[in-house]
This record gives sequence, C-alpha cells and structure tokens, in this order.
Amino acid sequence: QVQLVESGGGLVQAGGSLTLSCAASGRTFNNYAMGWFRQAPGKEREFVATITWSIGYTHYADSVKGRFTISRDNTKNTGYLQMNSLKPEDTAVYYCAASTRYGLRVDIGEYDHWGQGTQVTVSS
Repeated sequence: QVQLVESGGGLVQAGGSLTLSCAASGRTFNNYAMGWFRQAPGKEREFVATITWSIGYTHYADSVKGRFTISRDNTKNTGYLQMNSLKPEDTAVYYCAASTRYGLRVDIGEYDHWGQGTQVTVSS
C-alpha cells in the first residue's frame, strides 16, 4: 500500500519561507511524477508544482513560479517544496500526490495517491 506523509507546514509571516516534505513509502516512484497541490478555504484544490521522479523535470503554476522550488531525494523516497517570499494568498492546505503515469502531471485526476495535507498559513 502506498502512503504519502507531508510535514513542514506552519504559520509564517509574509515574505518568509517554509519547506514542506513528502515521504513516500510502500513502493519506489522512479519514473513517476510527484506533485504538490493546495486548497484554500472555499476554493477548489489547485495545482502548485510537479516533478518527475527519476530525471527531475519540473513544472510550476504561474502563481508560484520563481518563488517555490520542487525537488526530490530518491535515496530517501522523499519530495520537497521549498516556498520563499510567501504571500497571504499562499495560505492553504498543501497536499502531495504521486502519479503512476510517466512525465509531468498537472491535473488532479492524473494522481493516484494523496497525502493527508499540511496547513500553511501566511500572515500579513
């Protein structure tokens, strides 16, 4: 059984930084995509960033491009989301997800496994 566990969320002031982690267990994800999504209160879950597991190609939502960096450590089966220059509008529950499909994946429906989410709150 695949399990994804996020950590690293919290409260931070605008302009600050946080790093989220996503630990995967149950199988290795070589050649599969890992993604980060977020959901703010009253809004739909939206794509944030994705990375292919083996080569490390990345893709970002325009709203976070230049501020967030997605990465992974294959030896630890763990993905990361480094978030800099945080804004109040980044406040949301952040979810990591894994797709058994090859390549970069941006659609929620393309992901097969999800973590439980971690809260990120950015104060103004």
